[in-house]
Amino acid sequence: MTSRSRSPRLRPLLLTATLTTTLALALAATGCGTEPVPDTRAAGPSGSADPAPDRAELEARASAAQLVAEHVWVTEAAGYALARQSVGVLGDDGFGSVYTEPEGGQIKLSVERLPHADADCTDGPASGSEQEPLVTCERDGEQWYRATESGHAYAREQGDLVVTLSGTRQEVDRATLRSAALAAHRADDHELDQVLPPVGETAGRQPVERGDLPPVGDGAPNNDVGASG
Repeated sequence: MTSRSRSPRLRPLLLTATLTTTLALALAATGCGTEPVPDTRAAGPSGSADPAPDRAELEARASAAQLVAEHVWVTEAAGYALARQSVGVLGDDGFGSVYTEPEGGQIKLSVERLPHADADCTDGPASGSEQEPLVTCERDGEQWYRATESGHAYAREQGDLVVTLSGTRQEVDRATLRSAALAAHRADDHELDQVLPPVGETAGRQPVERGDLPPVGDGAPNNDVGASG
């Protein structure tokens, strides 16, 4: 009975001694008990745990490029990479960029203030309607998918903005376009640092325009004789 009554009293002492010894060994191994532990909580969609760039500097770079930092979105698709020279403003405060792959395929990303009809199919074709009639216009998860014979796009409303991923059906299949649409998100500070033009290289930058694209419509190439390539 005596040994049983002592056991509970010994456990806290043994636990304290064990923790003290473990802590001492850990401090001896590191040589210092005050080294800071890297904080990875700031990692955003980019997954980077590096210190975030200065926000004021990012805002200044965005302003110099006539962009609103909160309107800058990024995406990813297998085999595609952002064409940095394509980054630019759309309309008054929108954002546009182009992702390309080695074979010449392009996925356009646009963030704009557009009428509700430009995001879904409730009122028929989008305003300023396509040169080609729609062959598909349907809900796909939280987004809308629209397609003509030559071009297609995924679009979704984000507050008062419409985020659209588009391409030609010949260059980009629906699965790839859908993947890019699902991956699209507002750029975090690390991604802004990669997307925004460097200081001193912002004047007059606009999204790349292909000479064979019509001024209106869904962006399908104009293959008429005489069209520039």
